[in-house]
Amino acid sequence: MNKAIFLDRDGVINKEVDYLSEPEDLELINGVIEALSIFQKLGFKLIIITNQSGIARNLFTENDLDIIHQKLRDILLENKITLDGIYYCPHHPDIHLKNGNIKFLGNCNCRKPKNGMILQAQKDLSIDFTQSFLVGDSLRDIQSGNLCGIQGFGVKTGKACIGLKNEGIHLDDLLKVAKYIKSHP
Repeated sequence: MNKAIFLDRDGVINKEVDYLSEPEDLELINGVIEALSIFQKLGFKLIIITNQSGIARNLFTENDLDIIHQKLRDILLENKITLDGIYYCPHHPDIHLKNGNIKFLGNCNCRKPKNGMILQAQKDLSIDFTQSFLVGDSLRDIQSGNLCGIQGFGVKTGKACIGLKNEGIHLDDLLKVAKYIKSHP
């Protein structure tokens, strides 16, 4: 079985932008390349799990999201970093959302704080949760990992650990998390 780092995207990997819908607005947070490189050298699978309700809100399409994710993969590949998976939830729980895409409205099992994306990644990539970690910038991120028994880290970038009090370990950014994990085998 493999160990993994589950990563929220917005506010952890890239700078927070309300409903990132344009590839040119994708900007990595300082230190992310170095952090991902450390994780990769430590043998972790790199997996992004991200809520993308902008699709349900008709702010962008799944194709638009694929283009953004391809740009992200390209940037990382230029730096010799390979993502092992990107899992996203296109849903929004409000079935009465004004101007919403009916196809993506309603409850699902993948929208964080639920753990459907994590469970799918485990199935696809043979992940051992006891050797894995999750990094997010909000309570819902950490809660989704907690459902699987995954140690969570909150970072102060993005939503700055909104709602996180006693959940997980809080550090400044992804690079500090990588250095912490490296020094605490």
